[in-house]
Amino acid sequence: MDSLTQIVLGAAVGEAVLGKKVGNKAMLFGAIAGTIPDLDVFTRFFTDTISAIEWHRGFSHSIFFSVLFAPVFGWLVFKLLPKKEASWKEWSWLMFWGLFTHPILDSFTTWGTQLFWPFNTRLAFQNIFVIDPLYTLPFLVLLVLAMFQKRTSVKRRKYNNWGLIISSAYLLLSLVLKAVTYQKFTTALENQGISYIEIDTRPSPFNTILWTANVDTKEAYLIANYSFFDTKPIFFETYPKHHELLGDLKNNDKVNRLERIAEGWYIITEDNGQLFFNDLRFGLMSMDPKEQDFAFKYQLTNKEGDLEIKEIPKNVGDAKKLLQELWNRILGN
Repeated sequence: MDSLTQIVLGAAVGEAVLGKKVGNKAMLFGAIAGTIPDLDVFTRFFTDTISAIEWHRGFSHSIFFSVLFAPVFGWLVFKLLPKKEASWKEWSWLMFWGLFTHPILDSFTTWGTQLFWPFNTRLAFQNIFVIDPLYTLPFLVLLVLAMFQKRTSVKRRKYNNWGLIISSAYLLLSLVLKAVTYQKFTTALENQGISYIEIDTRPSPFNTILWTANVDTKEAYLIANYSFFDTKPIFFETYPKHHELLGDLKNNDKVNRLERIAEGWYIITEDNGQLFFNDLRFGLMSMDPKEQDFAFKYQLTNKEGDLEIKEIPKNVGDAKKLLQELWNRILGN
């Protein structure tokens, strides 16, 4: 999830663990703990594109990391504060839950997490977008209300608990919505006589009303959208895989690593002799059914036998256009 959401979750967890004893310090250090796992994004400044992608939401988002570093961070907080209001063990417990709930929440997103690192299994339930105002804003409001109550106030506990309960309930609701939309997509495929190998569904950006399905067929991927306000049948747009365009690069180690990152959901496109690897899992840059640009697109350049892979930067103008298109599409087809 986005940084603000993880800060809010970490602060609320810190309050639940130690707020009654240390007051707003629990929120502060809970928020810090909730931020720490995402510091792995800075690896992109020290390594290549593929390695940075592989490391993101890897070790720092694992149970192992939480168990290993919670006592370390707990000890630092214990030594930092002049008043020994809580023990090293209590601060370590707060840091553990702040660190651990971060990857738990991330596991509900499309990207997922390697919660069981060093094993390669990546948990990605894909039932919530990385930024979802309906999850974050009520949670934030209740956290702020709790913050301005006295440390021992019953209202403080209630506000914080309600924030945790409502946000968690929304996560559970999104799982139900995912199940309903999955049924909608599979029924549409059956009614249209489309045979397929696999189907992958996820919510569109910033909401859980409009959902997208990627459908794997033998030679192509099908992509479709469904809103709970739709009145027309679901339409599946075809995107040829064109994996054959890779040629000898099909056996290249960097390409194989990128394939694993995309979990097999990718197409290859060519523009003026330049090859591009398109990760389908995060959708297109437009709601136009003829759109060809995906949110995560990588340029493959073969330089004297050494393959260079570079992520194509996203255009701010395209993002603004997508937001307007999303709103229109949410309202129904």
